[in-house]
Amino acid sequence: MATTSSDAGWAVVEFERAREEYPIRAFLASLEGRNANETAALLAQLAARGNTLREPRSAPVDRNLFELRGHQVRIFYCFLPGRMIVLLDGTIKKQNKIARDVLDRMRGYRREVERRGPRVP
Repeated sequence: MATTSSDAGWAVVEFERAREEYPIRAFLASLEGRNANETAALLAQLAARGNTLREPRSAPVDRNLFELRGHQVRIFYCFLPGRMIVLLDGTIKKQNKIARDVLDRMRGYRREVERRGPRVP
């Protein structure tokens, strides 16, 4: 997992699914214009506020699974002990509900993070 830290003491790391495979990086690289700008602002808010960030910008999805909420962008993340935020992946919202396949994938990523911790495979 790649790590960045904020001045507020929250470490923001990227989930590494397989060696050198970071789903969140691919998603962020695909964003343009308003979505890219809004996402950068959301990530800065998350790094600064951590688990105190609330709706409408952050919402719980499942046990220890949250989404950052932009106009169209959704970024999924979870927390680990030690003020660590793990960015899992993102999606462009196409409907009000999270698509079942996306939710299942995020739950799987979260389970993997919780099982192995913040170590790189």
